[in-house]
Amino acid sequence: MSSFLYFILPVLGGYTLGSVYLLKNPHVLHRKKRTAFYCTRISHRGGCGERIEGTMEAFTHAADQGTEMLEMDCHLTRDGHVVVSHDENLLRQTGHDVAVSSLDLQDLPLYKERLEVTFYKGRYSSGADRKFALLEDVFRKFPEMPISIEIKEENKQLMEKVSDLVQSYNREEITVWASVKSNIMKECRRTNGSMPYSFSQSRGVLLLLLFYTGLLPFVPLEESLLQFYLPRVMNRTFIPEKRILRNKLIVSLLEKVTMRKSLFKHLAARGIQVHLFVCNKDDDIKAAFEVGATGVMSDYPTLLSSYLCRNQSQD
Repeated sequence: MSSFLYFILPVLGGYTLGSVYLLKNPHVLHRKKRTAFYCTRISHRGGCGERIEGTMEAFTHAADQGTEMLEMDCHLTRDGHVVVSHDENLLRQTGHDVAVSSLDLQDLPLYKERLEVTFYKGRYSSGADRKFALLEDVFRKFPEMPISIEIKEENKQLMEKVSDLVQSYNREEITVWASVKSNIMKECRRTNGSMPYSFSQSRGVLLLLLFYTGLLPFVPLEESLLQFYLPRVMNRTFIPEKRILRNKLIVSLLEKVTMRKSLFKHLAARGIQVHLFVCNKDDDIKAAFEVGATGVMSDYPTLLSSYLCRNQSQD
C-alpha cells in the first residue's frame, strides 16, 4: 500500500499542477480560434422586449440600437419557406393552434398585437410589424450581421434550406448553428460543416465534467460559442416551465456548478465566446460580465447598449 501511494501521489500532484497551469495557459496546447465575429451585445429573438419577436421591425430596431448579433429560431412552412419563429406551434405567438409546417407562407397568421416577453414575466411587447419574417429577408437586409440560428427539430430539409441560404448570401463565417439536442447539431454539421456552431446540451454537460476532472485543458474543442442560461434570472424575470427549476436550492446549485469564472476565462482564451442569457435587468447584465461572459443576450437591446455605454464611459 505504501509503495502504491509513493507512486500515485506524485503522479496526481503532477497532473493537478499541469492541469491548473494549462487551464490558465491554454495556448501551450491549443491554437486560439479566430472567428470572423466577436459579439458583446446579442439580441434574443431579435430584441423581443422592445418589438414583437422575430419580425423585421424587431431586427431593424435591434440593429439601430447597436446589437452585434441576432439570435433566432427557424422553421419550415408547408411550401418550403424558412421562416423565423421560436415555436413550431403558433398558439402562444398568434392565438391559433396550428403548426408552421402545416401552413403555406401566405397562410401564416399574424402575431398577437401584444406578446408577453418569455424571459420577463408580466412584460409585453408590441409593434407595427406583426408578420413572420423570412430568413432570406433577414440575410438580405443585414448582410454583415452575425446571426445565431437555433434548429429545434430534426428536419433535414430545413437544415438544407438554411445552409443553401447561408451559402447563397456568402455568410458561412458569420452564421452560427445552434441546437440544444446533440443529434440535431450533428445533422446540422453534416449539412454544412463550414459554419461555426455552439455547444449542445450534452456537450455542455461534458464540458463541465472535463472542467471538474481537470481534463479540459488537454481536450480539443471544435465549438466556437457557449450559449447558456444565467441561472440567477430563473424565478425572477423568467419562470421556468420545468418544476424542478422552480426550486431555489436547485437553481442555486446550478449557478454554483456552471457559473465558473475560471472556466469562462479558459474558453475565452481559446477563442470560444461565452454568451449568457437572457439578461433583462442591469444587475443581471452586470452579473453576467462579472462572471466572465464575453457577450450578453437580452430581450432589450436599448437597455443592453445603454448599460455598456455607461460602464465603458466610467472605465
